[in-house]
Amino acid sequence: MDHSHRGTIFVEDAEVLEHRAFDGDQHVLRVRAPKCAARARPGSFVHLSCDPALPMRRPMSIMRVSPEDGWVEMLYKAIGEGTRLLAKRKVGDVLSMLGPIGVPFNLDPARPRPLLIGGGVGIPPMVFIADALRKDRATGWKPFVIMGSEVPFPFKVQPSKIMVPGLPDGVIGGMPLMDDWNIPSRLASLQGYAGCFDGYVTELAAHWLDSLDEEQKSEVAIYSCGPTPMLKAVAGLAADYGIPCEVSLEEHMACAVGGCAGCVVKVMTDDGPAMKRVCVDGPVFAAEKVFAR
Repeated sequence: MDHSHRGTIFVEDAEVLEHRAFDGDQHVLRVRAPKCAARARPGSFVHLSCDPALPMRRPMSIMRVSPEDGWVEMLYKAIGEGTRLLAKRKVGDVLSMLGPIGVPFNLDPARPRPLLIGGGVGIPPMVFIADALRKDRATGWKPFVIMGSEVPFPFKVQPSKIMVPGLPDGVIGGMPLMDDWNIPSRLASLQGYAGCFDGYVTELAAHWLDSLDEEQKSEVAIYSCGPTPMLKAVAGLAADYGIPCEVSLEEHMACAVGGCAGCVVKVMTDDGPAMKRVCVDGPVFAAEKVFAR
């Protein structure tokens, strides 16, 4: 049994610093949690107490952290009792938070052209990766971010100022924060949002990959988080192009520290299929180990 996570997960009284609401019952929550902020890595998540009246915590992917200022930021969608109660919490409220939890993404400097694909509430880990890459100036990362959503994006979509060759005409919508970071991003949706690609994130990713020469493709690794059908499609895309891919899985969790085994998934290992806990054995896995063809 892997005990590497022990001693690195903290319980903190996390004070709400900001709580912003967006269309589609989406919310961005920023809390003061310096221990978690100092140790979180892209792919880490937290287990958050939503309300004193609700004993069960909820898992939340981390979107951004500031180790210097001691805050952690999350994006969530209010879809159940817990998250609807959480949406009512105000600045100054204190939440019990457990984190950081989980195996992070393995960002490979030998593949400096990462393709980040996030869907819905799977967007936050991609923002976290992008933030980490921009701060690692020595490696010379060249990321491209694709985000998909079937509800309004939790930010104001704007035409990106960064050109991306190989994309269909009119696909210019991006995330303003990515432009601020000088990281190209494009958006995909089936809802007809202006400037967005009319189709799936994998279709847009294929347009981009087809625009690369063989040397450029050899520099690509794919990192993704989102609904399971989307991740399965991303894993298939990576296999078709012979590109390594890591996925962060979304699962319901009770304890989030490996004790209850309520979040297990089947993963292929060198010794055959095995049941792995998404919370501490993941949430990040090699795509081909989870979505074997």
